[in-house]
Amino acid sequence: MIIGVPREIKSDEYRVSMLPVGVALLREAGHRVLVEHGAGLGSGYEDSQYQAAGAELVSDHAAIFVQAQMIVKVKEPIGPELSLMRQGQVVFTYFHFAASRELTEACLKAGIAAVAYETLTDAAGRLPLLTPMSEIAGRMSVQEGAKYLEKPMMGRGILLGGVPGVEPANVLILGAGVVGTNAAKVAAGIGANVIIMDVNLDRLRYLDDIMPPNVRTIYCDPYAVREHALQADLVVGAVLIPGGRTPVLIRKELLKDMKNGAVIVDVGVDQGGCVETTRPTTHSNPTYAVDGVLHYCVTNMPGAVGRTSTQALCHATQPYVLKLAREGIDKLAQNDAGFAAALNMRAGKIVNHVVKAAYEQMG
Repeated sequence: MIIGVPREIKSDEYRVSMLPVGVALLREAGHRVLVEHGAGLGSGYEDSQYQAAGAELVSDHAAIFVQAQMIVKVKEPIGPELSLMRQGQVVFTYFHFAASRELTEACLKAGIAAVAYETLTDAAGRLPLLTPMSEIAGRMSVQEGAKYLEKPMMGRGILLGGVPGVEPANVLILGAGVVGTNAAKVAAGIGANVIIMDVNLDRLRYLDDIMPPNVRTIYCDPYAVREHALQADLVVGAVLIPGGRTPVLIRKELLKDMKNGAVIVDVGVDQGGCVETTRPTTHSNPTYAVDGVLHYCVTNMPGAVGRTSTQALCHATQPYVLKLAREGIDKLAQNDAGFAAALNMRAGKIVNHVVKAAYEQMG
């Protein structure tokens, strides 16, 4: 198989979808690997390293799509890439179709086999390709939230952990999955007062056992969300419905009653976000204010730490890339339920029922 690794063209995206060692493993298995010039530079990997591993370097972005039978990316195809994809081509990346009707329809029109990192499951029902980026995004959410609470950033002028004699900040985390748990660890380690909310009582019991005393678990219902959002200096949106639209937990009306200069970091923006006023932003222009509440809604947060993110992502994706190249998507989807869940669309049809439901709700 011919596998293509294009340079990411999304704004401020520094990750690359394959390490040099991944190229070497594919070459050992008898496959060709095309890598675009400069694809790894944002993550600290030189063209010479890919070439030494056996990659064929390609200067033209479009040529990667024209020649490759399978495209391995980090972020969803955008801009000119939407017209470069072709019938039957396998594209393996983060898609997050529920957040974009335009992307969904472009991929349907192209007739690709869209294999989504974010809906691939393992034997235990976990999301192994989403987990490493969720870990990074969860930790970054508190790091970024702490920065934007500073007054020059339009925040409240609060130090997240406080100091002796001064109360620390209140952090509300909506969602107790991988993102929320990692956010809680960092916020608690800094010394903040942390509330983590979820509807899964077993998960809350588990976190109540393992988290330090400055983390409290609260069942997530509309009254509790409102009560704790009003007290919060930092809100982290960490809600996920795999493949589906994120439910809205904070409505626009609530923002008027929240603290002036409070910060919301909505990590779920890729799937629409859990705050009604969430809209995608970039690392170059990451924030905006609504009713005095600062929103940070960058769609590719882990892209800012490209070296760490690339290594964490590729360690998870590489075995699946090798499987896809060896067996093909149809055979894998037939024999492996986890791959069947990852196959979001095939030959112009949506084949993942959650993604299909999200598309139909777009109207």
